Amino acid sequence: MTTSCTSRHGSPRTRLLLFFAALAALLLLPPASAQNDAQQSSPQPANPQQQQQPDQSQPDAGGPSGDTGVIAVPKKAPEDQPPPAAAAPPEPKITNPADLPPVSLHIDVPEVTVDVGVLLQKTGQFVPGLRPENFRVYEDGVEQKIEGFKRVEAPITALLLCEYAARGFAFRVDMLNSAWAFTQQLRPQDYVALMTFDMKPHIEVDFTQDKRQIQEAISELGMSVYMPAAFSETNVFDALYESMDRLDRIQGQKYIILIASGIDSMSKLTFDKILKRVKESRDITIYAVSTGGLLREMTEGGPGMGASIREMDYLQADNEMRTFAQITGGMWFEPKFTGELPDMVRTINQNIRAKYQLVYRPTNAKQDGTYRKLRVELVDAEGQPLRMQDEKHKPLKYEIIARDGYRAKQEVE
Repeated sequence: MTTSCTSRHGSPRTRLLLFFAALAALLLLPPASAQNDAQQSSPQPANPQQQQQPDQSQPDAGGPSGDTGVIAVPKKAPEDQPPPAAAAPPEPKITNPADLPPVSLHIDVPEVTVDVGVLLQKTGQFVPGLRPENFRVYEDGVEQKIEGFKRVEAPITALLLCEYAARGFAFRVDMLNSAWAFTQQLRPQDYVALMTFDMKPHIEVDFTQDKRQIQEAISELGMSVYMPAAFSETNVFDALYESMDRLDRIQGQKYIILIASGIDSMSKLTFDKILKRVKESRDITIYAVSTGGLLREMTEGGPGMGASIREMDYLQADNEMRTFAQITGGMWFEPKFTGELPDMVRTINQNIRAKYQLVYRPTNAKQDGTYRKLRVELVDAEGQPLRMQDEKHKPLKYEIIARDGYRAKQEVE
């Protein structure tokens, strides 16, 4: 019996070894709570397909393992979508050289300004209240479209160009009276100069706003009016040419009050040359006053061939003075008595200060230096010639004062 029991349970040594082996196994196993925590802390994928484990097998060639991590694969563009446009090249930046200043391009568009005075023939009064539709402007017979219109009344810039020579006592007295009457109409803002001429022009007073200086110079000339003058020559063409050259240096509209007999004795310029110079003026208006009217009236029809020749000379001089005024849009006067001077000067003053200014762009835009003829007309609402009446419905005659024409600019100007 003893022998069989020992073989079933083993010897005491064997049982002791089994006990220590079981104890070691219990110590090496983790507790059950730790396994549960590990299972709860690990995230569970929502998709069952994500539970697949990556292939951890090593390739035969010893290359990288099967787990290559996250790979970003680009999306394929749809076949119907056009490819993106190429970016535009940057605009080139242009700069001037260091030694060259900025350069700009300037293009002149032809534009013509016409000053128009409308005066009653009987009284010389300015006619106010006219509107743009009352005016028609023709250049070389072609009607122009008026783009600008306004009534202007501004200070004036005028040159008194007076003949003072040994032609005769009556001529000098008429000149002094006419010049003095003109100064009575001056205003504080006006610029006026005084120039006399015989054989050569002489500047008595340069441009000034003090009319007392002009009046003092006229008074000094009057003190020697009874004394014989130095020269009897009256070179009106040369004096007028030099006056226009001086006025060209001044900006804006200018006026020449030419007070003379009009007879040119020995100028270097001919009438054709001075007439061409007058036509080329763009902003100079001439008002001409012929002197010696009373003396000529008294001696008209005298006996002898010399009297007839002298009368022809004065008639030619009047025609030249009138031409200078008409071409530039001015007026010509031939007073015979001193009592006519106030009305004459008042008419000049009104015509200078009160005008209608018309602006248009010519249909002939060529800058060829040709002379263009101008004509201004007044019309009513129906396009018929404008008729004026006074309070008693009697017709009033009026006069339109405007330039006869102008010379277009040259292409090189």
